[in-house]
Amino acid sequence: MRLRELRKKRGISQLKLAIDLNMNQNSISRYETGEREADYGTLIAFADYFHVSLDYLLERTDDPTFHAN
Repeated sequence: MRLRELRKKRGISQLKLAIDLNMNQNSISRYETGEREADYGTLIAFADYFHVSLDYLLERTDDPTFHAN
């Protein structure tokens, strides 16, 4: 998952992301390291927050705006 890359590109901390999405900073860290897998609702929240497609977030495409037909 491209979570860490997107967060760093935007210049925000794990704590800021956690606060903005009403999550725990420790959970953000675990998602970034792959120690924990995000559920559908969390994946959608990340994609919406960073204005990218789920496919981009999950590294299925390199196009952040990709939408399958």
